Amino acid sequence: MAPKFGTSGLRGLVTELTEPLVCDYTRAFLAACPHEGRVFVGQDLRPSSPRIAKWVREEILAHGLEAIDCGALPTPALALASMQAGAAAVMVTGSHIPSDRNGLKFYVPSGEISKQDETGIQAELGRSPVSGPPGKERHMDASAAYAARYREAFGPALEGLTIGVYQHSSVARDLMVEVMEGLGARAVAIARSDIFIPVDTEALDPGTKQLFAGWFEAHGLDVLISTDGDADRPMMVDDACRVVPGDVLGAITARQLGADTICTPVSSNTMVDKGFGQVIRTRIGSPYVIAAMEEVISENSSARIVGYEANGGFLLGFEAETVEGKLAPLVTRDCFLPIIAPLVAARSADQSMSQLIDTLPPRFTAADRIQGIETSISKAFIAAMSSSVGDRAAFFESLGPETGLDLTDGLRVSFQGEEIVHLRPSGNAPEFRCYAEAGSQERAAVLVETFLAKLEQETGAGRAGAVPRPQEW
Repeated sequence: MAPKFGTSGLRGLVTELTEPLVCDYTRAFLAACPHEGRVFVGQDLRPSSPRIAKWVREEILAHGLEAIDCGALPTPALALASMQAGAAAVMVTGSHIPSDRNGLKFYVPSGEISKQDETGIQAELGRSPVSGPPGKERHMDASAAYAARYREAFGPALEGLTIGVYQHSSVARDLMVEVMEGLGARAVAIARSDIFIPVDTEALDPGTKQLFAGWFEAHGLDVLISTDGDADRPMMVDDACRVVPGDVLGAITARQLGADTICTPVSSNTMVDKGFGQVIRTRIGSPYVIAAMEEVISENSSARIVGYEANGGFLLGFEAETVEGKLAPLVTRDCFLPIIAPLVAARSADQSMSQLIDTLPPRFTAADRIQGIETSISKAFIAAMSSSVGDRAAFFESLGPETGLDLTDGLRVSFQGEEIVHLRPSGNAPEFRCYAEAGSQERAAVLVETFLAKLEQETGAGRAGAVPRPQEW
């Protein structure tokens, strides 16, 4: 399958991410988007990333621009450095996907590229290589400022905690230890890998999850943390060995920071609607969250606004007051803040993380997908269901009367008893996704299983090879 490009970047098999293709996309980015003469370049820990990053830097230099090599570092650290410098950035990463795949993430001086930027880049593909005086290359440690950002904002707020750091092959694995220790905690490095492991924080491998209890017992942990490959998504396991979903971490973080407006996709846990301030729902994807945040800020520059996705990537849109001072805005997906802020919240309340989680509204989510189903089939099914009350009543007959319908992104139906089923074709893969929300984890999982089975029956698709995506807490 040929590499695909969207606002989440370019992704594809390493064998297909050839030098001409990488250079073509880099040229198109430089032609279509502002860069102010400088481009920061970072990479994750995949074996292919140094080679691809070298191609990107060489193309930047060929344009007579300054290429700033930041080496291996978290995506939000790269974004922070480039945004503070008013420059563009390219991150070489495949995020959480396997190491036989990789990709590019593009940043303009204001942050992540928009849908408009995406269209502009695509329009510039196929440009001829440039020739002229080469630009200059320099190296920069952009991780230090990112780590200092949190040490200065929170000080020794985590003193007394023992925090396990599941390192695997996260590009933030050493920085997580450094930051946790800088905040006063005892950090225990666990399961470091020299081989790239594609950790998806929303769909942890069952075998990995079975190790958690042993790690807690062996090291006396209060909490276990980690990130995905490029560190723009958090992972947290509380002291009851429950994986805390990203949208739960997001809600706690928003409350801890004193946000008054939250932008989050329609698929995020509705617990945030219960006393957490104004909530603006968007389509799924950070570009939509950012666009909603920008619209609010344009109307009210003093809004205490944040955004987050169900995967936990957190965007801070205002200068927040913290225990040690202030925390400047960072409107890009960050993993450190939605780890630190909930831990600080629990410490401030003199609670363990599990006790803090248990005080939240009892809303639980689950998700799974059918793979190998053509997008045209899933879109046609959604269109038919969206326009017919009778078809929806028949499909969801076991749930009783519907109480709400949301067509923001796919088909999201609410029922009596506050149960929700959300069906959505994937935007970048031949997959049909089902999300559910209910008053218990078990019931949410049953809803997903029930309606994926009905989807299989009605569309003729199968779930062979499907990867479950449970969210548990």
